Amino acid sequence: MAESAVAQRRRERATESWREFASNRGGLIGLILLVIVVALALLAPVLVPLSTLDVTQVTAMPNEPPSGQHLLGTDPFGRDVLGTLLWGSRISLLVGFTATLMSMTIGTTVGMLAGHFGGWVQQVLLRVIDFFIVIPSLVLAITLSTVLERGVWTIIIAIGVTSWAGTARIVRSQTLTIESRPYVERATALGAGDGHLLWWHVLPSVMPLVLANTTLAVGSAIISESTLSFLGLGDPTVFSWGSMLKSALDTGSATAGFWWFVLPPGVAIVLVVLCFTLVGRALEAVVNPALRGR
Repeated sequence: MAESAVAQRRRERATESWREFASNRGGLIGLILLVIVVALALLAPVLVPLSTLDVTQVTAMPNEPPSGQHLLGTDPFGRDVLGTLLWGSRISLLVGFTATLMSMTIGTTVGMLAGHFGGWVQQVLLRVIDFFIVIPSLVLAITLSTVLERGVWTIIIAIGVTSWAGTARIVRSQTLTIESRPYVERATALGAGDGHLLWWHVLPSVMPLVLANTTLAVGSAIISESTLSFLGLGDPTVFSWGSMLKSALDTGSATAGFWWFVLPPGVAIVLVVLCFTLVGRALEAVVNPALRGR
């Protein structure tokens, strides 16, 4: 009976949270568009087989304008721009989600430890956090990308390892607030250890805030990936929106007026980042009632 009552309360809380999220029109539109983008990315091998984008097998003329056969035209190599855009979304989203997962994991762990422990442990962790906050994360990511072997996973590691400090500061502040509450003090008085407090009391309380911050961080990770790929630090053998923009620059498509090769990846980056921002703001309103109605 107790477990069923707890499960019922959780379902009611989830229903209320979804109702609050759905009342935010911008967040709902952003979520729908993100679902469509993710679905198209997953279906890219079915919609546009990779073999059709092989420069040795394409039959279309280079730099063809949009037409019925090629809805977004062709690039300077004769490849279908819509096909490369769909395949590029796979890498951009993969880097965005994976790098953000790594960043959130590091930031949440360090933030909880910095907020829970005191003494020299806290001082060391705070100095590390301050270092990563003061140094621009993109500069550190560029440095790591140039030192390590070029590739998608290098970009993921570079973004994930350098962009967690902001999350750590937020989680630390939330941890200090949670551990000052009576039920946590009671658990400590009853002999609960550090691991028990962090896992069963602090982590469940900070996760809603972390999840809301995650959606915002994915957009930042996609921008960072596009920047690194545009600078030539990505994997040249795979498609991404950043590599498409770099190819457009290297081939002179922008100056030659071939807008159909320049605009699609740029618009895709802006649209996806905007959708993640709208979803993140809506989740923040769900987590923080003070933001509702703004």
